[in-house]
Formats: sequence, structure tokens, C-alpha cells
Amino acid sequence: MTDQWLITFKPSFQSEWLALPAGEVRQVLQKISLLTQDPLPDAKVKKRLKYVGRDLCRLRVGDYRIFYTYEKPYVSLLALRRRRDDTYDDETLEAEFLGGLGTEQPPSGTGRPGGSLDLLESKKGPKRPLTRPIDQAFLRSLLVPTEYHRPLLAVKDEEGLLACAGVPDDVLLRLHEALFERKAPEILEEREYVVQQPDDLLRFKEGELLGFLLRLDAEQEKYVTWAVNASGPTLVKGAPGTGKTTVAMYRLRAMLASLRGKGVDRPRLLFTTYTNALVAFSEQLLRSLLGPDADLVEVRTADSLAMAIVTQNGGVHGVVTTSELRSLVQDACDAAQFSGNSLQKRAQAQTIAKLGPDYVLEEICGVIDARRIAHVEGYLAAQRPGRRVALSDTQRRAVWAVRTALQEALDRQRRTTWQRLRAHAVELVEASRGPEPYDAVVVDEVQDIDPSLIQLFVRLCKSPGRLFLTADANQSIYGSGFRWTDIHESLRFRGRTGVLKVNHRSTAEIGEAATSYLADGALEPHEQARKYTNSGPLPVLRRVTSVAQEAALLARFFPRAAREFHLGIGACAVLVPTERAGKRIAEELQRQKVDACFMTGKELDLSAKCVKVLTLKSSKGLEFPVVALAGFLDMPWPPLRPEMTQEERAERLAQERRTAFVAMTRAMRALLVVGPDPVKAPLLDGFDSALWNMETT
Repeated sequence: MTDQWLITFKPSFQSEWLALPAGEVRQVLQKISLLTQDPLPDAKVKKRLKYVGRDLCRLRVGDYRIFYTYEKPYVSLLALRRRRDDTYDDETLEAEFLGGLGTEQPPSGTGRPGGSLDLLESKKGPKRPLTRPIDQAFLRSLLVPTEYHRPLLAVKDEEGLLACAGVPDDVLLRLHEALFERKAPEILEEREYVVQQPDDLLRFKEGELLGFLLRLDAEQEKYVTWAVNASGPTLVKGAPGTGKTTVAMYRLRAMLASLRGKGVDRPRLLFTTYTNALVAFSEQLLRSLLGPDADLVEVRTADSLAMAIVTQNGGVHGVVTTSELRSLVQDACDAAQFSGNSLQKRAQAQTIAKLGPDYVLEEICGVIDARRIAHVEGYLAAQRPGRRVALSDTQRRAVWAVRTALQEALDRQRRTTWQRLRAHAVELVEASRGPEPYDAVVVDEVQDIDPSLIQLFVRLCKSPGRLFLTADANQSIYGSGFRWTDIHESLRFRGRTGVLKVNHRSTAEIGEAATSYLADGALEPHEQARKYTNSGPLPVLRRVTSVAQEAALLARFFPRAAREFHLGIGACAVLVPTERAGKRIAEELQRQKVDACFMTGKELDLSAKCVKVLTLKSSKGLEFPVVALAGFLDMPWPPLRPEMTQEERAERLAQERRTAFVAMTRAMRALLVVGPDPVKAPLLDGFDSALWNMETT
């Protein structure tokens, strides 16, 4: 580590930096660069302020003041404030920023909503007036486009500002930050982002840089370099919001340094992220973190890599859609040729009828094909962790017969499944027909990829010690469980398994309520010593009996939550079980005068200035300040066939419970779950009244 300090910043500083007039940017950036050389106070330009025993400082920059703290090797930028015309002495500005603190201890509250706040309460308190009138000069100084001036000039209070129609969220938030400045205690609770070079702030302001990586805490920092030169792979586990992906990105930098220390001048690394939507964002973050070395890292999804390998070796049959596959497996159940005597054949046919085509399809794709089980004998001997329906040898032979019929149907149509394509990619790599192996491989969110893909990554990594995985079994929303050594003999993590325990995303109230809800759906026990960096209101559960009630609740919840947390409506999301429900809810919210748009995973636009309506599964890997789970009125959810056994029902509910758990933990500050009685939606059961606001509607 050099003597130069690293710059980090809080979101409050980011908003104020974006609002900084263009003529002031260079001077402020120059002063920030000087802080990387020496942030220590000099009692002149840099002044230490008395605050809760921390080194809180103020730096003068013309008519502006930068408030910051420092702790080797970081200088944390908290706020960028302009000295107002009626404030000529620094002491007044400093007192306002500190929130009037005059004691050694912080106040008991920070002004943020607490656990007793009801975000559905329709009563409104007195309106908060603007701290100064909005005029043309003020709007121009904040770089507000002229087309938004007319509606903004009519705003008289905070409520009117946040509800100003037709004005983008980022403009409203910029104005809000300028008119209602956050105080030091609140800012210090915010998450912190790392700036690799001061000029990156300029690139971000000019739209060239998409975002920044979060600053690591001490726990996360440990796992960046931990076991980096080990002889075997490393696994880091953690609940939602603990920063697994951030650690994985920093791990790439540590791997590059280690490889260069061993004489590899231009190593090749692979980083796999969960969805296509996150690839471009990950590439931008790595560009900021690694600089030119980012060219040494290939960022892609696991499936895109498998598809590329197969395509480069003669092409691939078309991959069937989910609906096509369900139709094909139904036909395969009818066409399957069962083995044995007449009694055994009858028993096998009854097994398939009892299990139903959906369960049989999950068994074929999620157990047999995902694990590359090539012969019925291997299937008979296979462990099936996570599958609660025990299958005898006769029943497994019945499933295998359906699989054979399904394969034949796919081959006749020259089609394939994703599971078969992935398995084929591994076969090609094993036959030395794949790409050149990578010097290091980092796999994020490994719990939701097929074992065959994990085999692929093992094969494509030159050394087992250069394989780094992150996982949380309880966020598994697709596959069942598996044992590492069943996938590959080198996947032994003894002494190289770390656990992240601090949640930096959700409030303690949301995290604990979601964890309690998961209960029977958990594949692994949760860590007991969980920690959170934020607190807020209790998550809300409401029971409804009609679409009209549901829409009215959502229309009350989102504007109130957005106002309470000083956010725009674009910070809100509704997560639903089906696309049909999502489209309906988006239409209902529009009728309630709440801007909303249903988006598929491929159409996702996080910058859209509306409530995002997504399916539960497509929300994985994302986060939103305000989240509601809704859309359970259209049909009983999850669909459970009457002939299902108790074990099959339990397995299906456990899987969907994990999906709902993942959706709940997308919420950062506020969460609402709305739906019918559990009899009509079995998934919406098991809520602890001590952890949820469960008042009747």
C-alpha cells in the first residue's frame, strides 16, 4: 500500500456532486485530489470539527465546503455544501451540517423512519415547507433542464416536490438534496463507494462511468486475499446483502496481483455473473477497479459461455422454450416404454401419473441432465439432496423411461434443452475442444447454476487453487441441492470456506422477518450471529380479497414510502409470481395515477422513472429501496395438484418459499407483502406477528 489515500463517498455527496455547477467542478476536483495526498487538518483550509469522537473535517473550496472523515487508507466524502448568501461564517454552516450536535454522543434517532412507522397510514402530518423558493436561477444552478422548469416553479412544499408530475426522479432527488440537506448522523449511516482515481468522479458526472464499487468492511476485506495461493478452491457464503459479489470483484484484483507475482505477465481471468443485465454493469465496475487490467478479465454469464463452446464446435440445435418443453414431457409421459413385467410396468405408469409432468420434468432436468447422469444405474445410485419425495428403484426407472422418450422427441425435432446444451459443452471441453483454460475463474451465485456448469468451470481453470466461488444455498430458486464432491473430486473446501455475516442492503427488520419466513424452505441453517448496518420500519403484511383492494394498497404504499425515504417513484418495485399478474398490476397502478411498467428480465430498464413490475425470479441479483410482493389473487400460488403427495407439496412449497425469500430480500428500506388468505395462496403463510406489521386492512 502506498502513502496515498483512497477516496470514498456517501450517496449524499454523490447527489450534491452531480448538482455542482459545471464552472465549479475543476476547482472542487482539484481539492479532492489534494486530500489523497494529505487529509489531515491544518486549522485553516482543512478544519477538524467536534463530533462523536470521530475525525470529521471541513475543507474550504471557494464558496463550497466539503465535509469528510478519514481513517487510513480512506478519505470519506460526506457532503458538498454551498455557503448560502445569508451564511457568512463557517461555524453556522458547520452547525447546520452537524444537526446541532453539541455533545460527545450522537442523538438517539437520526430522523429515519423507525419500526413503529406505518407506511400505509393515510393520515398526513403538516406539510414540510421548502427551505427556499424555487426560481429560475436556482434551477439553472442545479442544471435542471428547462423543459421541467414550469411545473417545478409552482412547487411550494416537500410533498409537492416529490409528487411533481412529469419530472424525472433524478431531477427531483437533486432538488431535494439541495433543499433538504441531510445531517451528519444520517449521512454517516449510508453505504460508502470507492473512487479508484479522483478523475472517475468527473467521468461519472459526464455519464461515461455507470457506477462505483462499494467499500469493503473488515469482514469482506479478509476474504479478498484469504487463501489466494491455496492448493484448492475457495468458497465464500453469505446471506442476501452481505456483499458476496463485491468481494468476488475485489478477488479478481488480488488474483491478478498473485499471478503477476508468479511471473504471469498477462493472465486471463473469467468472471461469471448471474444475468445478462448485469454483464455490462459488472464490466464498468471492473474497469473502474482494475483500470487497463480489466481487459484481462472476461465477463459473461455461464450459459453464454456454454453456448459459445457448443456453437464453435459445429452449432447447436434450437433450445426449446419452457412451454414447449412442458408439452413435450407430457407427450413423453404418455409414450414412455416401461420395463419389467406387467405388474412393474403398471406400477411405473402409476408413479408417473402420481408425480405429474412438472415434477418429472424437474427430476429429468434438475437431477439427471444437470448432473450429467448418463445411465440408469447412475440414477439409481444418485443422492438427491433437496428433493423431499423419496423415489424407489422402480419409480426411478419410470422417470428414466420418460427421459428416454423425451430425448427421442427432442432429437427428432432437432431441439435441445439448456441442461443438455450445458452438458454437451462440458463434454467438448473434456475432449480438448473448448477454449484455452483461464489462469483464474470467479463464479458468483453458484447455487443457481447446474452442477454440469460447475464441472465446466473446474475444467476451464488451470489450477483448482485459482477457482473462487460465492454461494447462498437458501437463495437457490431453480435447482435442488447437491454435494460438491459429487460434482468434481477437486471441490473440497475444508479450511477454505468463509461466511459473510453483515447485511449491508436490507434493514434489520426486513432481514430478520424474511429469514423467519423462510424457515422450512431453507436448504442450509442460517448463521445465528447475523448483523445489519441499517434499521427501519417493520415490513408490512396485508390480506386482501379483491384486485381493487390490492391496487389501492399499492397506490398508497409506494408514494408514501418514496416520500418518507426521500426517493422518487423509480426506486420502487412490485415483484409478482407470473407475467400475467405483473401486467395486470401495472395497468391497475396506472389507473390509480401511479406510473408503473411491467418488464421481463430481458427488457429490464433500471433507469426507468416508474414503479418496476417484475416476476419474483427475474428480480434475483437486483435491489430496490422499496419493494412490494403482490399478484397472488389471479390463481392459487403455488399451483398444487390435488393428487400431490405430502412430500411433493412440501418440496414445491419449499422451493417457492426460497423464491419469495429472495424477492423479499431485494428490499433495502421498506417491504410490503399483499395477498389473499393462505388457504388461497399457501405461499403466504408462516409470518411471525412479532416481526411483521400485520394489522387488518
